[in-house]
Amino acid sequence: MPHTTLSRRSFIESTGALAATLTASASVATPLQSSTAAQLKGLPLPGGVRLPTTPPRRKRDDSVGIAIVGLGGYALNQIMPRIDQAERAHIAALVSGNPEKLAQVGDAYGVPPDARYSYADFDKIAADDRIQAVYIILPTAFHADFTIRAFAAGKHVLCEKPMALSSAECEAMIAAGRRANRTLMIAYRCHFEPYNLEAMRLMREKAVGTIRLIRTDQSYRAGPTTPAQNWRFNRALAGGGPLEDYGIYGLQSALYLSGEMPDSISATTFQPKGDPRFTEIFAHVGSQLTFPSGAVAQLATAYDSAGANFAQVRGTDGTLIMDPATGYAGQRMRIEGRGARDFTPGDPNVQFAGQLNHFTNAIRDGTAILTGGEMGLRDLRLIEAIYASARTGRTVKLMPDGRMRG
Repeated sequence: MPHTTLSRRSFIESTGALAATLTASASVATPLQSSTAAQLKGLPLPGGVRLPTTPPRRKRDDSVGIAIVGLGGYALNQIMPRIDQAERAHIAALVSGNPEKLAQVGDAYGVPPDARYSYADFDKIAADDRIQAVYIILPTAFHADFTIRAFAAGKHVLCEKPMALSSAECEAMIAAGRRANRTLMIAYRCHFEPYNLEAMRLMREKAVGTIRLIRTDQSYRAGPTTPAQNWRFNRALAGGGPLEDYGIYGLQSALYLSGEMPDSISATTFQPKGDPRFTEIFAHVGSQLTFPSGAVAQLATAYDSAGANFAQVRGTDGTLIMDPATGYAGQRMRIEGRGARDFTPGDPNVQFAGQLNHFTNAIRDGTAILTGGEMGLRDLRLIEAIYASARTGRTVKLMPDGRMRG
């Protein structure tokens, strides 16, 4: 997947005090206080955005009204245009820190002026019965804060990945959802994408035999930037860097293709000297996961290498190759060896509507969430283990739920 939309969410006005809460050698953060919301500062409308020229179609009576929280490039280019494809979801409100952009986007999507909220008055959504749920598309540092506030307002939550900056924040988000008796879903879109779904099925049916090795690489080379210019390169806002953002797709792939949780992790990180892009985050993260079955997963992710987006599963009888593996579109997949053939299971574009339909069906029908908060928590625990291994130079032993032993 060409991963070039680096400012896809609202820019955050970073402060030295917030950045100082994290060390330069680990991405583990403590839960943020609600006061951090005051640091949100929305940018103008991103370049290249095509707003609709006609209002969205009217949805069925049981459609779930969703407030979009954050109007960056990803929300405007990927999510909002595809909500019209979801059967039981519609945009009921918008939340942004930029009044001009809020008005422009609100007019284009037919959102009434009284359903356009700033970050400062976000909590007023509690009294807006048009809103049943929120979709949080903000920098990672604000996921926990806005999720907990949304639950306090009585709304269901769909939250972008990664779930939060730390496992402690994830646990707080899950607890808030349980107290409010509301749904929490993490936006792991590949669980609703035809190629990845078919790959999961093939691996369950041992299409390549017994799995021995999984390799994933999600990387690209970022252009000139600094932590002040791009929140993804700001440790306090994004964590350690490429692992949480792009590499999480490879981590997820290793788990859902193997069908296992690792029992140990070893890892390395690289942070070049003198590069303005990497004064706060890592340029590269490599890790190796071992599974109880004896299978091994080798994961790589980077913000400073030639583009890659693949997953490969080598088994006793063949190899599954996905390249590209986890993009918005353009997936390719084949098996080499026994039963060699290419696969074209469907249009990857349906993953966005599929994700939204899954969320709204859970709200309306009570169906179980496939990518709930517990999955997001699991992944943050594994990310913390990766950084702990890289920091100490030692293999980290894991418990079945992803927590580090000892």
